[in-house]
Amino acid sequence: MLFNSYPFVAVFLPITLVGYYLLGRLNHSAGLAWLAGASLVFYYAGAQANLLLIVASIVINFLAALAISRAAERVRFWLATVTIVANVGLIAFFKYSVLFVTTLNALTGEQVAWPAIVLPLGISFWTFQKIGYIADTYRSPSSAIRNVLKYIVFVLFFPQLIAGPIVHHKEIVPQLTPQITSRIDWNNIAVGLTIFIIGLTKKVLLADNVAAYSTPVFTAASDGIDLTALEALTGVLAWTLQIYFDFSGYSDMAIGLARLFGIKLPLNFNSPYKAASIVEFWRRWHMTLSRFLRDYLYIPLGGNRRGMIDRYANLMLTMLIGGLWHGAAWTFVVWGGLHGSYLVVNHLFIAARKRLWIPQVLPQSASRHAGRVLTFVAVAFSWIFFRAESWAGALNLVAALTSRKTAFPNHVIANPSIAWTWICALLLLVWLAPNTQEFMRHHEPAFGWRDFKDSRHLLAWNPSIGWAAVSALLVVACLLSLSQPSEFIYFNF
Repeated sequence: MLFNSYPFVAVFLPITLVGYYLLGRLNHSAGLAWLAGASLVFYYAGAQANLLLIVASIVINFLAALAISRAAERVRFWLATVTIVANVGLIAFFKYSVLFVTTLNALTGEQVAWPAIVLPLGISFWTFQKIGYIADTYRSPSSAIRNVLKYIVFVLFFPQLIAGPIVHHKEIVPQLTPQITSRIDWNNIAVGLTIFIIGLTKKVLLADNVAAYSTPVFTAASDGIDLTALEALTGVLAWTLQIYFDFSGYSDMAIGLARLFGIKLPLNFNSPYKAASIVEFWRRWHMTLSRFLRDYLYIPLGGNRRGMIDRYANLMLTMLIGGLWHGAAWTFVVWGGLHGSYLVVNHLFIAARKRLWIPQVLPQSASRHAGRVLTFVAVAFSWIFFRAESWAGALNLVAALTSRKTAFPNHVIANPSIAWTWICALLLLVWLAPNTQEFMRHHEPAFGWRDFKDSRHLLAWNPSIGWAAVSALLVVACLLSLSQPSEFIYFNF
């Protein structure tokens, strides 16, 4: 079930919200049980065949965490290790076994048969979330969740179930108090609806419309069509903006939906194209994934504690695994490798400036603008490998970008002037407009929001008839565009 669909907006969400507060007013546990059941229904609507898998995973991890919290140190270590390995094995089988077999066949010339495997919806997200919880329980046994309903809501909560954010239990479980179910907080409703509408607008009116200029280019590249430099550049920039507004829209919708139920999710998106370095980019893009990779992979590998070479090796390995996490294809590994290389170069440059006392040539503001442009170009180039349907398609696009053919032959992009109007308009929004948390800054828009506070913009939301009218107009425009809803890009991971 998609957030940007009539069944969700008109049926599932209102029924779930009304039932949650009606039952919660009678009994807190009944409200949580309703929310857990509704989340199961939400998952079943999109992945009927995998419902038993996620239920079994929830039960096993809950019992394992309880056992880990009560065991002696040595036993606790082995219980946690086995549970984490089992979770990794689950995602490896469903997501990567086909890639492994096809790669092995290509290298050996063999034809090992392997059945087609349906990827369980959201497995990359809910598996990582449970791995983090098991690791946290091992480190701090007293933090284990004893209430099974709270654990189920922590894992299954439908706004973040399919595509994140990847949350820590310490962020969600303390919020699941009787106060959130016993009464309706109309401020939460107003704030949640507004953030949801902003996200829906980004997805339906912006991301889906600019997709019309990225999809034909990448499809043509995959089909081996000879593209010109302008066609390739148009497609790459359109995709760079499509994934920005698609993921930003989903992140807003998830935060807004959770707020309707009185729950604050952590930020997952913070104007990443405003980043002046690749290090800053990864503090702004998919923030909870970056946090997970840092806390549960990079630091356990040794982080920066064992010298410069080990530090950069750990960083590169983390980004390669992060790339593979996004998709079972070697193009995703290349994407992760590019970002790993970017980060290594960025850190080396920072270290060189400190050690060699390299002076600041440009004024600070000019230097930051130059950094933004350089970071944007590097990120946009890497998106080619993230989006490309094949190796050949990716290399075709890279070759086209460096070709001397600059015309639009009109066989791929029918209306290049409209395409560039979209691209320029969206770039202005990305770089000049306030992001959602800046716009909603007077109303605590997300968990931990103050750690990323930036309120330089004058435009800010407050409950008023004017903003209600704007929201109503956006809702009407979005609803008129929902006849053929498209999946969020991160739903595929």
